[in-house]
Amino acid sequence: MNACITLDGELGAGKTTFVRHMLQALGVTGRVKSPTYAVVEPYEVAAGHIWHFDFYRFTDPQEWEDAGFRDIFASEGLKLCEWPANAQGMLPAPDIAMHIRVDDDDQRHIALNSHTAMGSVLLSRLETQP
Repeated sequence: MNACITLDGELGAGKTTFVRHMLQALGVTGRVKSPTYAVVEPYEVAAGHIWHFDFYRFTDPQEWEDAGFRDIFASEGLKLCEWPANAQGMLPAPDIAMHIRVDDDDQRHIALNSHTAMGSVLLSRLETQP
């Protein structure tokens, strides 16, 4: 699958927890680390490559080039991107943008929006799941 999903929400909203469960559901075994300091953690599953990005501490656009992120986003695979606003202008348009909001009762509310034809296809598959 070749798709980019951004995850936005305040600190502690559950972005990394959501990604961790998603990766495990896709077949990642073992520990799923937060890429907060490394910026990206790669994974390989039967369906292909997955990259989990955390742009929370991302501040230098030159790092985008130096780290080879342009090549990663040009390649096939699933890209999961936390804190996308910190990489604004470098990230491609996401196929799906997820926003997690925490209310006063500590309940999570998730909004999913497709921004591409691929995103629409992926969201329509979610709607048909039991």
